[in-house]
Amino acid sequence: MSVLDRERVGNRFGSGIGEATGAIGDSITVLPLVVALGLLTPASLPHVLAGFAVFQAVWGMAYGVPLSVEPMKALAGLAVAGSISHGELVAAGLLAGVLLLVAGWRGWLSAISHLVGEPVVRGVQFAVACLLVVAALDPVATSPTVAAGGAVLALAVAAVSRRAVALVVLAAGGLWAVGSVGVPAPTLPEVAVFPAGGPTVSAGAAEGVLAQLAMTVGNAAIATSLLLSDLYDADVSPDRLAESMGVMNLVAVPLGALPMCHGSGGLAGKHAFGARTGTANLLAGGFYFALALVAGLLVAFPMALLGVLLVVVAASLARVALGSTDRPLFVIAVGALAVLTNVGVAFVAGIAWWQLEQRGSQWT
Repeated sequence: MSVLDRERVGNRFGSGIGEATGAIGDSITVLPLVVALGLLTPASLPHVLAGFAVFQAVWGMAYGVPLSVEPMKALAGLAVAGSISHGELVAAGLLAGVLLLVAGWRGWLSAISHLVGEPVVRGVQFAVACLLVVAALDPVATSPTVAAGGAVLALAVAAVSRRAVALVVLAAGGLWAVGSVGVPAPTLPEVAVFPAGGPTVSAGAAEGVLAQLAMTVGNAAIATSLLLSDLYDADVSPDRLAESMGVMNLVAVPLGALPMCHGSGGLAGKHAFGARTGTANLLAGGFYFALALVAGLLVAFPMALLGVLLVVVAASLARVALGSTDRPLFVIAVGALAVLTNVGVAFVAGIAWWQLEQRGSQWT
């Protein structure tokens, strides 16, 4: 960390262009999944965006650093792919909130992380990527010509900046929607309990929670804690982050928000775009709130471009999964098993195989 960065860390709220550009640092993965959920599930997009707006601001003020607020990607991906219903998504978000709150309070994060193993976490990420590609097929089929144009646009942008691909494709779809229906009058989301439907408790919801916790423990708690120390010299324990995520979901999900977590990728994205203090989160909160006011624009978003967007998000997840492990065949096997069966089965099988390997290495 540079001297300038350390000086900024001393101030919980800074100013400068970096805070503004950094505010969009983790929207790269947030917005594509949010748009997909709004188009393909009963989720209320205004309420989902309002949830991100509120908790970006809350954690920016609470921690004084640009802590990321992201969708729980495993749960969001399973809902987009149709592997779980919206009711099961709601139930899984509430259950994940309870488990994270208890785990953080009891200090269980390190033990859970050692049980799961990094290749299993990456396998779940790869599994979600595979399911998103499958989910993209139907939207692409609505207009192959538009999808082809979107794919050409994505490849052209990727040649310059892979991080910008999702936002550019999303912006192209947004401009298409504006051209089709214009900009709707701003409308405040109505405060309501379970505005898009209540929880559905099922085996699918439990499987979704297992898949999500595999990613959350490693990426949203432990890896984020390390990155906060590396980038911002901030001492925030994994257990404290788990408690934050637990509270966030127990408060937000009943009000129509998407299950949310922190994440090392979003934190790194904000830092790369220049964010150094909690100001970036306040600006991001304003950005999401403004989008919530005109969320009705979503109805005109072209489905074929949504398919391209899902493939872009899937490619990003797969690249992280395979590029962050020294066990790519293990990761691919977990992902393939998830596609052939479901993520819950693949997750449990991955843990069992990982534990057998660890015990075998101890015996040799």
